Parts: sequence; C-alpha cells; structure tokens
Amino acid sequence: MDRRSFMATTGRASLLAGGALTAGAVLPAPPATAASKDEKHGHGNGGRTVRFNIISDIQGDLTDFGKALDDLHRINPGSAGLGIAGDITPRGYDFEYADVRRTLGRHRHPRNLAWAIGNHEFYVPKYSDPDTLAQDTWPNGTTEDSLFRSFHNFAGRNRVYSEASFGGIPVLTLGTERYAHYHDAKLWDEVWISDAQFAWLEDRLAHWARRRKPVMVITHHPLPNTVSGTRNKLYLGDYLQPDRLLSILGRHRDVFLFSGHTHWDLNLSDWVVRRVVPGTANLEGFTVVNTAAVQTGWTDDGKGGEVAVGGAFNQGLQIEVGRRAVVIKARDFSRGAWIKQITVPLHTTG
Repeated sequence: MDRRSFMATTGRASLLAGGALTAGAVLPAPPATAASKDEKHGHGNGGRTVRFNIISDIQGDLTDFGKALDDLHRINPGSAGLGIAGDITPRGYDFEYADVRRTLGRHRHPRNLAWAIGNHEFYVPKYSDPDTLAQDTWPNGTTEDSLFRSFHNFAGRNRVYSEASFGGIPVLTLGTERYAHYHDAKLWDEVWISDAQFAWLEDRLAHWARRRKPVMVITHHPLPNTVSGTRNKLYLGDYLQPDRLLSILGRHRDVFLFSGHTHWDLNLSDWVVRRVVPGTANLEGFTVVNTAAVQTGWTDDGKGGEVAVGGAFNQGLQIEVGRRAVVIKARDFSRGAWIKQITVPLHTTG
C-alpha cells in the first residue's frame, strides 16, 4: 500500500476520559477560535502564556518556507522561538544551508531557533556533483564527518543534540550521531543515539521534572506506534534503539515530543496521541505530536526513489504553554487558517 493509501485509512477512534488524553488515544480538538483558560487568565512562565512555533521538513521548498514564516509572524509576532524538526535542506550541501539562511533573512522570524538534524541532511553522498545523481558510486568521496560538520556550522553548535529556552520553556533537540549507511550497507536513514546523548536526555528531563516544568522535545524521526503514519512499515524501523528512547521519555507525563519526517496531514485524527510505555510507572504516558511538513509534493525515500507526501499541505504548529495546560494548534500556512487545536492538562503547576 502506498503512502497516500495509508493516509486515507490511518485514522484512530477518539476517546475522552476525565478531560485528559486517554492513553494511546486522541482527544477531540475544540474549536480553534476558543481561548484556553490559561490564555484568558495569563498563566504561564512567570504568570504568562508562552507562545512559540514548530515546523519541519523544509527540504528546499524555500517558497513555502517563506510563506510559513510570514504567516507565523502574522499570528504570533512575539513568538518566543521557532523549532525546526529536521530535513532543513534537500541534500545537506553547504549552499543549501546558505539558501535557508538567506530565506530567513528575507522574512521576519523569532530570534531563538532550535534546529534538529534530519535524514535529508545526509544525502550529499548520493551525488557526484549537485546536478548528478550517482547512487552506484555512493558515497562519491563525501565523508560522514563532513556532513555533520555542515550541520554543526549551520546550527552553530558542535553536536546534534542541544537545549534551548523558549521564553523559559526548555526545548531539547535530539538527532542521529551516525549516518547508518556508512556503518552498515543494509541500512540507510536509521537513527543511532550514543550513550552520551541518552544520558544527557535522561539528566535534562529529570532536572526539569524536579523544577516542575513541561519539556518540549524535538526530533526528526517519529517513534513507532505514535502519531499518524507510524504504524506504517516505512517508519517502524527508524530508530535502532527505540525501546531505550521510549523508556526515558515514558517516565515523564509532562514531556511533549514533536516529530516530522512523514509529511502526514494534520487533519488526521491521530495527529496528537498519548504514548504509554510498558514497564514505566507513568500509566498516563507522554504527549506525541506530528509536525507535518513545509515541503509539498514529493520527497526522496532515502534510497534514490521518491514517494508521495500527500499533497500541498504546508502545515505546522503553534504551542502555547500556560501554568495549567499546553494548547497545541495546527496551522495551514497555505490558507492562513487554523485546522484544529487540543488542550493537554499539565501535571505540574510551577
């Protein structure tokens, strides 16, 4: 079954229990025009609601990226930050990163930017030069280190994982530390995370839990059996250590994981889910959110072919963190319209 067919059939039943997201189900979204209780009363970091935005999968579609930036500035001119959940470029060339920078320079955008690395940042080795696809001679003289160096230079840091603050709200970005095909000819885009990154993630989540803060985690690849499309065989094997990552995230009720990669439509019912991890004491799970994509049309499948991404969506998210709840709003940038929203109560009140 192709990706379009999966998109048409992947809806999940919605359940409501006690005003909170039921484990493994989706809470029906209230009307997008309704203000949350926290928004009305100004709760949030330091007594205010903190608003920021998350997008994903630009992949060289700089026209739609510019439209997204313009629309985000209209709806949230004081945004505390912008998270980008990977696939910043179509292939990972330095000139493609420079094109993204130039686009940012032409459009108003938040000062705080949190970049996650995606699989498209590793596609230079498929080309003998920028105009010539040469899969048979992969990696065409490109080293794995040079691909990471290009991302590091662009993102302004020396590792793929990092922490940022959007108006006092902690934002963690995760990413692969190897491009798998350099290490195993049978693999391509699979995510490998080091012991150091796992330890860092565990430490930062525990740190913010002690301080009663919700944590936003941004990663490109989705975790299995979470949001739209992740029951599709295309994505079930994205992580080489999925259980280890799930076991860390699954301990924390106020973690929000944002993943891209699939390009699936935010109109689907399972755009937000609660993922319960067996073996953890947290029986309510953590919140997982599909970021959709800026890029529209078709995308590279990582093996020299293309797959449909379901049409011209150009969608993304606005996140509003209050003292008692987080409101997640889905936005259609091409129409300049809200799609839906959901309110997730917090267990912390600090």
